[in-house]
Amino acid sequence: MGKEIALFSRENLGKEALNYFREDSSLFNLYHAGYKTQMSNWPEQPVNVIIKWLKKQSPSFIVADFGCGEARIAKSVKNTVFSLDLVSSDPDVIACDMANTPLGSASADVAVFCLSLMGTNYQTYLEEACRVLKPGGWLLIAEVKSRFDPNTGGADPEKFSNAISELGFNSVKRDFSNKMFILFYFTKKEKQNSKRKEIEWPSLKPCLYKRR
Repeated sequence: MGKEIALFSRENLGKEALNYFREDSSLFNLYHAGYKTQMSNWPEQPVNVIIKWLKKQSPSFIVADFGCGEARIAKSVKNTVFSLDLVSSDPDVIACDMANTPLGSASADVAVFCLSLMGTNYQTYLEEACRVLKPGGWLLIAEVKSRFDPNTGGADPEKFSNAISELGFNSVKRDFSNKMFILFYFTKKEKQNSKRKEIEWPSLKPCLYKRR
């Protein structure tokens, strides 16, 4: 692309972007190329941390990988993994709106969002994860740390965690140890509240990827 710079904001990736990407898959490939280039400089990749965690769990666990990208999780573990993304030319990846996946209710033991909470409607993806997870199932979320720094316009991690708890999860662990990303671990509550009040979801700071 020469000196041209393309900016991709994950804040803008919703239904409109889904339509754009389906019409022209090269845009989606370009988005992922910028994403991959940025992460290549990170000392540790969040997907590797998640893979290590999964390898310590039962190989019978069924995993739903929301926003799977190159489907590295499916290629790295013995578990059955449903790799989901907006667009894909890989026959092993299910191309779909992540707020409306073809997975059955209570069909997965683990739901993963690795740098994939995209769009202003990100809560609809988490609601879908709650639907497909079995009671007691795990929800793992890895996100860019700057998106959770209230001092620079990011979301308050406490409010984010509380919102997910109100959705029907127990907060198990928050890992701030990495310089570049934060990891949240939740489990789905055994009993869901059918009369849940409206959840106040914090806005997540846009994350820009550049490709030269």
